[in-house]
Amino acid sequence: MNDHSEALRMNTTVLSWLGDAVYELFIRKYLSDSGKVHADRLHRAAVRFVRASAQAEVIKLIFDGLSEDEQRLVKRARNRKPKTMPKNAEPGDYKWATAFEALLGYYYITEQEDRLEKTVHVAINHIEGNTQ
Repeated sequence: MNDHSEALRMNTTVLSWLGDAVYELFIRKYLSDSGKVHADRLHRAAVRFVRASAQAEVIKLIFDGLSEDEQRLVKRARNRKPKTMPKNAEPGDYKWATAFEALLGYYYITEQEDRLEKTVHVAINHIEGNTQ
């Protein structure tokens, strides 16, 4: 879908669901390239990147650099009332993480591969503790 305005109006739950899968794939690829070969170690390493608190930090870090349309999308996704709440996540972090995933879903569905890859790269570096 190349129509950005249509994608911006999409249900944010759908965008988050899609963004979650896309982000997971990027993280799995990143970790598999690290040389770890045991599935349990890969899973434990992945948790650092996909937990709500980490994703919340990242979206807050990049928020001011987003376009107005992207900021509106993030706010709309963040403000959506969740149907369920994970036991191990703070409600505020979970809402921000959902917004992060919605942004990634938006980039994916609008085929903005450069923005998607840059955002994931920023997330990985931030979570790894590397400076930009």
